[in-house]
Amino acid sequence: MTDSVLYRRVILKLSGEALAGDSGFGIESDVMTAVALQLREVTAMGTQVAVVVGGGNIWRGAGASERGMDRAHADYMGMLATVLNALALQDALEQNGVVSRVQTSIEMRQVAEPYIRRRAIRHLEKGRVVIFAGGTGNPFFTTDTTAALRAAEVDADVILMAKNGVDGVYSADPQKVPDAVRYESLTFMTVLSQGLGVMDAAATSLCMENNIPIHVFSIAQPGNIVRAVRGDRIGTIVRSEEQ
Repeated sequence: MTDSVLYRRVILKLSGEALAGDSGFGIESDVMTAVALQLREVTAMGTQVAVVVGGGNIWRGAGASERGMDRAHADYMGMLATVLNALALQDALEQNGVVSRVQTSIEMRQVAEPYIRRRAIRHLEKGRVVIFAGGTGNPFFTTDTTAALRAAEVDADVILMAKNGVDGVYSADPQKVPDAVRYESLTFMTVLSQGLGVMDAAATSLCMENNIPIHVFSIAQPGNIVRAVRGDRIGTIVRSEEQ
């Protein structure tokens, strides 16, 4: 690992919306390629990378549940959507010379490995990018919670949350409140007490209990994933104590 890198091992959380780019739906190949190229640079610097992908660009279980579908059924469909995104990201990585593995919480051995913690860590130690798909494997849990859980399991130093359409954590929705303030640093307790939209409460609490910082930034700005790994002051950092 080079001196310019702050973190030894990271979890990159990619929302489905981020993978859709400006179209808002489906998979944008240019976004996938941009992410793959940045991950190639990050792994070349010596940082071990695991990725947790969402599925909101294809299917949103919560929205389907609100329209009358059984919530568990809708959530399982959402888990399958994350596998589609994971396979697309794996293809982009492999095309750009990055060795990767997809691990799923729901077994589908023809296309991916089942999630096994020790195997995932071994892949990371060998410099492979590991893509976690299928959420936690259980309904009623978000992929934010998956990111927090996997970060704790593989002993990641930080969760990097690459967002689409926002460049950090604000006091209010900046698209609705023009004078909303962007925070540079927050504590977990502030996020929870003020209901700031970093992660859902379960994921935030899990990060707080395991002292895993969350770095929120925009994926739209080229090179931001690399900057975050280097420790540049972009976006918002959530940790146990403000610095």
